[in-house]
Amino acid sequence: QVQQVESGGGLVQAGGSLRLSCEASGIAFSYYDMAWSRQVPGAELELVARIYADGRTYYAESVKGRFMIFRDNDKNTVDLQMHSLKPEDTAQYYCNTFPPGISWGPGTQVTVST
Repeated sequence: QVQQVESGGGLVQAGGSLRLSCEASGIAFSYYDMAWSRQVPGAELELVARIYADGRTYYAESVKGRFMIFRDNDKNTVDLQMHSLKPEDTAQYYCNTFPPGISWGPGTQVTVST
């Protein structure tokens, strides 16, 4: 079964850190670009970070210098380390292949308080 499971979200104060993790199964993980995206109610899905199959990374301007994306091809995981969190980072966070090719999971909620 092809799926991914996100975890690691929670409530954190502004300036704090969180690490999100995503474990994918049912795909040849190491061959895929992977990405973390986020969405707030009423808004479009926003690409936050992408890690290519060859390890190169891309970050949205809004998170550059604060977030880092990692992958472990042995464990089929892709993590998003988030530092210096801001209230505007509050969203539901999702991982998927890039472009999206797996059914979207429930994601994990990140809430940053002032």
